[in-house]
Amino acid sequence: MKSTKEIDELSNKITFLKQQQQTDLLLLKEEFHKTYESLKPINIIKSTFKEVVASPNIKTTLLKNVIGLATGYLSKRILVGSSHNFIKKSLGTVLEFVVAKVVANRVDTIVK
Repeated sequence: MKSTKEIDELSNKITFLKQQQQTDLLLLKEEFHKTYESLKPINIIKSTFKEVVASPNIKTTLLKNVIGLATGYLSKRILVGSSHNFIKKSLGTVLEFVVAKVVANRVDTIVK
């Protein structure tokens, strides 16, 4: 038969292990909840958007493209106006894209 000391040690060890199991279960539940939240489509979109916004290379490229598109649009509006002529509209659209591309590619030299 086991001594009282051994029984007390086993009892303490069992109590300790039960507490550790409860703590581990709580941590596991918290981790599951975090993972579940991060896998929701809206949260995936948000995190992707934050990564895109945080990237300086993407910010620069986006800014260049916006400047190019705005310049192209303005040049079309100035040259074509509100014309109803199909040929004039078509040439204006081509001009818009050409100006947008040129300005977007050379925005660094234009700004200096």
